[in-house]
Amino acid sequence: ALVGGGPGESDLITVRGRRLLAEADVVVADRLAPHGLLDELAADVEVVDAAKIPYGRAMAQQEINRILVERAKAGKFVVRLKGGDPYVFGRGYEELLECARAGVAVTVVPGVTSAVSVPALAGIPVTHRGVAHEFTVVSGHIAPDHPDSLVDWAALARSRGTVVLLMAVERMGAIARALIGHGKDPDTPLAVVQDGALPGQRTVHSTLRAAAEDLAAAGVRPPAIVVLGPVVALARDLAHAAGAPVL
Repeated sequence: ALVGGGPGESDLITVRGRRLLAEADVVVADRLAPHGLLDELAADVEVVDAAKIPYGRAMAQQEINRILVERAKAGKFVVRLKGGDPYVFGRGYEELLECARAGVAVTVVPGVTSAVSVPALAGIPVTHRGVAHEFTVVSGHIAPDHPDSLVDWAALARSRGTVVLLMAVERMGAIARALIGHGKDPDTPLAVVQDGALPGQRTVHSTLRAAAEDLAAAGVRPPAIVVLGPVVALARDLAHAAGAPVL
């Protein structure tokens, strides 16, 4: 079973995902999966750490694929536990294809993606009537000027809706320059939510122009979600009106 675990807190996994996890013989878990659920597993369940730490230790995707197929072919019920949704920048479909080639049947359990849920938990709606009628989720793991980038940054710059950037903290300066260079207003409101759905969750407010400098000054580290657009100002103004502190 390919299970999306949600954005972080253990109780944000789906009912089906939790049920299948309880039936597992083997759990292959990502770094951003809800690790609190692993403590509830029976002692004889094999737990494989498949963490992909940014700029640090990482299990190769080929090795993850090998383990999934090997354990399943040995007659074990394997749960591949991922953070968020397995098909939103989670390489989930790569793993499904590998299992399919090996003749291993896979049940896919969608998860609550951090792209929508983390902004919501920080008080930011990705859409709002009269403010934003669209939102776009973008991977920031490749710089805009990299030849492997598939993102149409010019189209994003023209967008009037919300842009949600995942894996973008380290390249925020380059991303901001690309968007501004294609005509995006440098004063577009921006917020970054670090450690969403976890006890240490915090939000840093900025603008597109100042984002890289402000994130560095605040010591923002992955995992973090960047939200860009007028909905950010809406949420910020509401927080001010309620007397809540806004970084």
